[in-house]
Amino acid sequence: MTQMTVGELKAQFSEVLEKVKRGETVQILYGRNKKPVAQIVNMEKPKKKRRILGTYAHLGPFTEVDDGKITLEEFFGVKSLDEVKPLP
Repeated sequence: MTQMTVGELKAQFSEVLEKVKRGETVQILYGRNKKPVAQIVNMEKPKKKRRILGTYAHLGPFTEVDDGKITLEEFFGVKSLDEVKPLP
């Protein structure tokens, strides 16, 4: 993060905007004590990073299909719910 006074910002405004466009944050200092009063940041959303599955990373990339819901048949691992036996 770059820090600069109001005077420096006024003198280098175009260069500051180029830095911000590249993703850098610029903090504006004001007064004799040069207290931070504002920040200029890029408005574009950062790109999402690809998640690593940790233990399952060796299995390859993971993609979720639809809304992630599964049917009871898929959950129980059967072709039909008629195959599911009730507990005694």
